[in-house]
Amino acid sequence: MDGLGFRQIGRQLGVSHASVMNWVKAHADQLPETPMPENVDTVEMDELYTFIGDKKTESTS
Repeated sequence: MDGLGFRQIGRQLGVSHASVMNWVKAHADQLPETPMPENVDTVEMDELYTFIGDKKTESTS
């Protein structure tokens, strides 16, 4: 089901999209905590960070 949304997965399996979301949440809750390094020397940001940082607060129309 790689790349499909919850609704499409639900359609493929014949179940509610809410059930799919509940399964995903239950699985995510069982995952171990993500290890965090004590010191960070380099941080890599993506395009979304740049877009949010440069977004105008007024309407452009």
